[in-house]
Amino acid sequence: MNVIGEKFKETLGSVIPIIIIVAALNFTVCPLSADLLVRFVAGGILLVVGLSFFLLGVDLGILPVGERSGAALTSKKNLPLLLGASLFIGFIVTIAEPDVQVLAEQIKNSSALVNKNLLVVMIAVGIGMFVMLGLLRTVLHLPLNIILTVSYIIVFGLAFFCPKEFQAVSFDAGGATTGPMTVPFIMALGVGVAAVRSGKNVSSSDDSFGLTGIASVGPVAAVCVYGVLAGSGILGTAVEPGSGEIQAAVGEQVLDSTFGIINSLKIFLQILPETLKEVMLAMSPLVVLFIILQLFLLKMPPFKVCRLFIGLCYAFVGLVIFLLGVNGGFMPAGLEVGNQLGQLALKSNGWKILVVLVGAVLGAVVVCAEPAVWILTEQVEDLSGGNIRRKLMLTFLSVGVSLSIGLSMLRVIYQFSLWYILIPGYAVALVLSYLVSPQFVGIAFDSGGVASGPMTSTFILSFTLGVSSSCGGNPVTDAFGVIALVAMTPLLAIQLLGLVYKYKLKGQKGE
Repeated sequence: MNVIGEKFKETLGSVIPIIIIVAALNFTVCPLSADLLVRFVAGGILLVVGLSFFLLGVDLGILPVGERSGAALTSKKNLPLLLGASLFIGFIVTIAEPDVQVLAEQIKNSSALVNKNLLVVMIAVGIGMFVMLGLLRTVLHLPLNIILTVSYIIVFGLAFFCPKEFQAVSFDAGGATTGPMTVPFIMALGVGVAAVRSGKNVSSSDDSFGLTGIASVGPVAAVCVYGVLAGSGILGTAVEPGSGEIQAAVGEQVLDSTFGIINSLKIFLQILPETLKEVMLAMSPLVVLFIILQLFLLKMPPFKVCRLFIGLCYAFVGLVIFLLGVNGGFMPAGLEVGNQLGQLALKSNGWKILVVLVGAVLGAVVVCAEPAVWILTEQVEDLSGGNIRRKLMLTFLSVGVSLSIGLSMLRVIYQFSLWYILIPGYAVALVLSYLVSPQFVGIAFDSGGVASGPMTSTFILSFTLGVSSSCGGNPVTDAFGVIALVAMTPLLAIQLLGLVYKYKLKGQKGE
């Protein structure tokens, strides 16, 4: 019971700041209907409960399987088996990732030309391919910065040939899809592989981090490929400008409902059957994967299999409740708040400044409320021997994410290209990767998906879509990209701290 209490406390801390900000906006400049306000609060409660149960299930049943699988596959000393299994495992785990489901749903709502199921499959293939690449790097002890440099050069090349409507979406996919399911499992898989390698003469300390960072490149490449194929008509569709208007229409249809306060909660029951169906389809491949691993690789004793089954049950129930909260109340409220602020931004420059400030405040509180960010800061503090304090780390991340979402609001309002921010940002991050220690490079690129957690994928993205719709832009090209900028922030912040740490050590040694 104490465990679920801890998970509940962690997730509650992530949601409360959003609720407080929305309440403040509701009583000042963005009054929400009673119906939507009730749904938002109910959605927040469901999100907290669902994510708590889901994370408990991950800890009980999924993390141990990941670590055991990595160790067992490596101990067999069969490289083709390790790479093939990692591709398959990465693919299956990604399909069950809640952030993937949320992002794919929002992309589908923004463009009727996108097939949600095909998009999820492409993202899963991308994760699987790059998890395989990451483990190959670990086994062969290849330099992380070189792998990342080559990977991002290829990705930006693909993005150049990709239709404009898919460019921002592809980089959002890289930040959003490495979420609470994918990241723990991938990290556990990498830990298992590194643990077996640590018995050799080759040091594995530099290989302990970086697998998630490499894996997060996969969805970007996969969605770019999807866009190229869709744009060429191979998939039977052609990308057309203006498809983002669909998102606004969907939002208005939801928000114009006239249910009473009590009847408004019926929306959660109405979407329950479809949510159950989606979660069953998402989780069933994971169950099959674990059965295959148990029969042919792990062969765990019955009590551990029972623990795994209980963990999967927790994860299933949690994912259903989480998606009910997100789709029934949290995202519609974010969309409406964004819509109202976007309408105000059209009136004067003063209101535009307010929109940017609201985005910046949301960024600052969201990143500090993410439980995974606290784990990351503790990791960096330990790695630096206490020279880089957690408070300093949180300050860097908070300021960075605040600036990234503020810039996203400016981009939505003035409709300038995402590349003006993304290309210089990644160029600096890759240059820094050659100046700091490999451990800091690995942690920095691993943490890109940590900062862009469930709150960014749900409320922040919906809020940005709402602002874009009201400002007359195309949400597909103007609003998407906010997750990508949030995910880019830790790459810069942590490596800059690593650079400070490097010169601080030199100063102590008198060099």
